[in-house]
Amino acid sequence: MALKADHTIYAVSTGRGRSGIAVIRISGPCCNATVETVAQGVPEPRKAVLRWLCDPDTGERLDQGLVLWMPGPSSFTGEDSAEFHVHGGSAVVSAILAVLGRLDGLRPAGPGEFTRRAFSNGKLDLTQVEGLADLINAESEAQRRQALRQTQGVIAQAYENWRRELLHCLAYFEAEIDFPDESDVPADVTSALNRALGDLRASIERSLNDERRGERLRDGLQVVIAGRPNVGKSSLLNALAQRDAAIVSETAGTTRDVVEVHMDLKGYPVVLADTAGLRETGDTVEHEGVARARVRLEDADLVLWVTDPEDVIDDRPSDIAACAHVIEVLNKSDLLGESGGRHGLTVAPDGDETRTAISVKTGDGLGDLISLVAARAGDAFCDGENSVVTRERHRKALQDCLAHLAAAQSGWESGAELVAEDLRLAARALGRVTGRVDVEDLLDLIFRDFCIGK
Repeated sequence: MALKADHTIYAVSTGRGRSGIAVIRISGPCCNATVETVAQGVPEPRKAVLRWLCDPDTGERLDQGLVLWMPGPSSFTGEDSAEFHVHGGSAVVSAILAVLGRLDGLRPAGPGEFTRRAFSNGKLDLTQVEGLADLINAESEAQRRQALRQTQGVIAQAYENWRRELLHCLAYFEAEIDFPDESDVPADVTSALNRALGDLRASIERSLNDERRGERLRDGLQVVIAGRPNVGKSSLLNALAQRDAAIVSETAGTTRDVVEVHMDLKGYPVVLADTAGLRETGDTVEHEGVARARVRLEDADLVLWVTDPEDVIDDRPSDIAACAHVIEVLNKSDLLGESGGRHGLTVAPDGDETRTAISVKTGDGLGDLISLVAARAGDAFCDGENSVVTRERHRKALQDCLAHLAAAQSGWESGAELVAEDLRLAARALGRVTGRVDVEDLLDLIFRDFCIGK
């Protein structure tokens, strides 16, 4: 059911549980009256004032805290807004929320509703909304930088520049249709438009041909730990995660499902996945685990192929041979003895594979392995923070735009009206990214994962 936009909304914006401070946000037409009633007067705009918050029905003091009043349109939502900064005990917060819930015209906010109102009131576009969600969910420094750049409107500006160029071309083309004899319309408009549209297509194609760096930076580098049974894959996962994330046993085939750990590796987001040992088996459950491991290998950005001194190095399954980036990890190097020694880091002749020896038991070599994975993450995310494509919907919109531009350039003989329509559709595809057109069906999907209070 759609939430009524004319209601005043309220929510706790800070995390759940006991805390030193809790922030309760209010936004909407009844905000002024609410502050007047609960805080005994509306303070000076954008100035924190210490006030007693009281129950208007009984006069009972609920808590003493800071009150901020932010009249619209100069507020986050564009509406009259206020914040109560109170003590973070659950009893205090519950008492204040109970009072707000009894006031006429107020209701609890839905997920992301404050941000949705900011979008509806023109304070943010959709790319900034998505950037705000990414900023809240950022787990690494690289993700934070990309999200912050997006909230500042850098991505939106790129799309608007493309859209402005396209509309400029469309205006000249329509002028040629409607006023073919006007002196201010270039005589060779078709040739000029072809050049301009070709430049625009090339610019968009360069942004699309970025190896999905922006999207991968949001999701994290997908690193799969693979190998034969009982070579120490789960132990390696635990060592890298610095906690017991996976069950470790000397019994081969213990790992039956994919175990994931999200890590911040030297500022880069990494999703580390431990998988079942690759082998033929008659055990139905283990067989399913192996099948799931093979699926993860297909989507891996990097594979850590774990072996031990007893493994046959060249005896690899085709799944690994097909992987683009592999680090061969010789585990249990402590069993080699001083004569075998650690052979350290070497790069294969094709430059695509790296080998290193470690001992999960002693910790020897783990630092080198972490450096290798971090280096791969750096390569994968190089310039990812500057990408203008951070979601699949951005990519789809740009692909639609390119398709309409191609149709326009190849359709000069089909009629001027059809070419103009293709240009308009290309502009609409760009407008969908920032939220200028045709986005109502996207709003619920975008805002559903926001936390309440934001």
